[in-house]
Amino acid sequence: MQILAVLAASGLALSACGEAPEENAAGGGDAPAYSTCMVTDTGGIDDKSFNASAWAGLEAAKAEASNISTKFTASNAIADYEPNLTDFAAQKCNLILAVGGLMTDATKKIAAANPGSQFAIVDAAIPDQTNVYPLQFDTAQASYLAGYLAAGYSKSGTVATYGGMNIPPVTIFMDGFVDGVAKYNEVKGKSVKVLGWDKATQKGTFAEDFTSQAKGKAISDTFVGQGADVILPVAGGTGLGTAAAAAESGGKYSVIWVDSDGCEVAAQYCSAFLSTVVKSVSGGVKDAALKGSKGEKLDAAVGYKGTLENGGVALGAYHEFDSKVPAELKTEIEQLKADIIAGTIKVESAAAPK
Repeated sequence: MQILAVLAASGLALSACGEAPEENAAGGGDAPAYSTCMVTDTGGIDDKSFNASAWAGLEAAKAEASNISTKFTASNAIADYEPNLTDFAAQKCNLILAVGGLMTDATKKIAAANPGSQFAIVDAAIPDQTNVYPLQFDTAQASYLAGYLAAGYSKSGTVATYGGMNIPPVTIFMDGFVDGVAKYNEVKGKSVKVLGWDKATQKGTFAEDFTSQAKGKAISDTFVGQGADVILPVAGGTGLGTAAAAAESGGKYSVIWVDSDGCEVAAQYCSAFLSTVVKSVSGGVKDAALKGSKGEKLDAAVGYKGTLENGGVALGAYHEFDSKVPAELKTEIEQLKADIIAGTIKVESAAAPK
């Protein structure tokens, strides 16, 4: 698996059970040992998306603070969430990280049963649970830029998006994307069409899966058959099917990846990645782990919210498309970013964190 190879090369290799090696796990200095324990969503640790990014955040925190240790356990099915979280609570982990909004109900239940344990959850908030620290991201802001980019880059006048499941952490990307395309049409007097999502009805195309590359390819093939030449998959590993097909298409269509920079986590498909809607799960997770390791309170009422302003979300590099994206389009996107940060443009989504 790619992420394991990268970690091994950097001295952060894992044992078979997902724990860091003993020489890296022990606390150091005068700070008390601080154990961080992560439960992945069903996409697995090497999903090239938010699970991988969350783990990278814990490893980055450990590299910076010698008292931090890390371990993870993978959830193969939704039924694994509760036992995995319960196991880490029994182990007295200092910080138990649940990765993904699908884990909300399980996290709420296990956190309530273990009030003395500190939990954190990515892509969700549990307002009435004071021992669950929310890590949320206003990805609609960055997806708005991606929608404008897609519309401006498209030669066919048709772009598309699809999700892994119809849940808020997914649809927030799709909302922003659709609005960004609409902004381009408004500014340029164009009529670029979006396939796969209707923001008004909150209905669209979903794979109902975050791991099946075959489903991702099948959805993409349908979109391309309908004229789409830029596709935004918000579907974890399922989206790799789209990336692979795009890379093999000889430039027939391109992909805007999500979460982690596509050219970094799936370099074999870099030729297909127009850009990435970056959601810095790693940055938010690292911040929480470092705070906890210093004895700082992880205030559930405050939490963490990634925005364009604080760098928690962003439109990533163009990589191999850098010379292909018109300079004027790049400039317009930078101005839109500045306007969103300034509040001149308000990007709205029912799925946005409060």
